[in-house]
Amino acid sequence: MRLYAQTPPRRIRQVFADLIAVALIAASVWFALTVRDAIMSLAEPGRKAQSAGDDLATGLNNAADSASGVPLIGGALKKPLQAAASAGDGLSDAGRSLQDVVGQVADLTALALIVLPVAFVLVLWLPPRLLWIRRSATTRRLLDAPGGADLLALRALTGPLRDLARVPVPPGGLADAWRRGDRQAIADLSEVALARAGLRA
Repeated sequence: MRLYAQTPPRRIRQVFADLIAVALIAASVWFALTVRDAIMSLAEPGRKAQSAGDDLATGLNNAADSASGVPLIGGALKKPLQAAASAGDGLSDAGRSLQDVVGQVADLTALALIVLPVAFVLVLWLPPRLLWIRRSATTRRLLDAPGGADLLALRALTGPLRDLARVPVPPGGLADAWRRGDRQAIADLSEVALARAGLRA
């Protein structure tokens, strides 16, 4: 299986198209990751709220533990401090939830920004490349098969006339030479068909 043509003009076009496709895919991934990082920066207030809530809950729980040691009124002091610590836990949970939501939005956005452009590039680039690979393999097998050169010569005769301009025309014309089985004319015509496919004899 041949991935690239043997003729320089077609090979250059194929390599150029492959490089463009790879560059577009890489640019899409880079852009998606950049957008994801920008969205993730929106989670900073959530991180601050979580940190503040954790610090507040820890401080109030420590104060409640200390207040419980006060004789007679320790139990009464402990309850409001624990209630305030619960509010700190709620603030921490809210900050954590905000971070989770922002993270999910960032991941989904990055995924969409990668999948859509990459799918678009692959739809435009991959089918022609696979089609050429399959056709070149078929043409090469046809050349190697018995009578394959005759069929390739017929292909050349039925193609664009401009491709036949460089083929020496024997007496009676190329079509007549092909019908007579002129080996030189068949070889020249099969080379034309191979060149069209980007291959060489």
